Amino acid sequence: MTDAALLSSRAVIRVAGPDARPFLSNVVTQDVAGLAPDAAAFAALLTPQGKILADFILLGEQDGVLLDVAAAAAGSLVKRLSLYRLRARATIEPLDGWAVGAVWNGETGPAPEGVRRFADPRLPTLGARLIGPKAALAEALGPEAQDEAAYDRHRLARGVPEFDRDFGPEELFLLDVGYDALNGVSYKKGCFVGQEVSSRMKRKGEVRKRTLQVFFDGPPPAKGAPVTGGGSAIGEMLSAADGAGLALIRLDRLAAARAAGEPLGVEGRPVEIRFPDWLQQG
Repeated sequence: MTDAALLSSRAVIRVAGPDARPFLSNVVTQDVAGLAPDAAAFAALLTPQGKILADFILLGEQDGVLLDVAAAAAGSLVKRLSLYRLRARATIEPLDGWAVGAVWNGETGPAPEGVRRFADPRLPTLGARLIGPKAALAEALGPEAQDEAAYDRHRLARGVPEFDRDFGPEELFLLDVGYDALNGVSYKKGCFVGQEVSSRMKRKGEVRKRTLQVFFDGPPPAKGAPVTGGGSAIGEMLSAADGAGLALIRLDRLAAARAAGEPLGVEGRPVEIRFPDWLQQG
């Protein structure tokens, strides 16, 4: 049985015009200069210091690109992109009548006219995304569509962090959330905002923190709750639901706690910490 959900926390932005792709490719972390119509990519916009301002999924159109982004970040993203546009022949506009959905754990038929359906570019097991006008999207998702919490449980079970759900603007670096392993950055395409810092961290192997999976019994721990090893803080909780969550973990402290045989916990409860299947340990 296919699962589906309307992602009410997402918004859609369109960047259109002859320079839309090269303009975006010059500022975001992924190479989208040659993004074909109906092809998708995952990327982020960084500060010059390399911290994430927003992440988004991009979908190519004939004359531009659609951005599937957290609604909480859409307004600031439009303003920031507009500042970077300069003389590029591109328009940047929110599509207020559009929405985003997700389907997973099965196959669906072709999407109705006007709705774009495409594989999530971050990870195959996340399933597919749908973008389109709200009424058409509701038809595509069907009457059995679940709420967004169901998709969050699916995402957390696969250990995939998301901007706004797990962290906010200017809090974390690309490597902190594993976007280098989720097809979110190209280190070969040349410059993008924050590229110098990001490339240096990658080149030198400066990975001190990673977002890892946390498994627990009982109610979800509070976001920001300390994760401990033998009573000492080794990280903090991000989002969580139904026995699985994510936490930003200091790798050296986790290794030391495990080497010493110290118990791992949060809010006084034992937890299990794992690297997601898609993320290399270390």
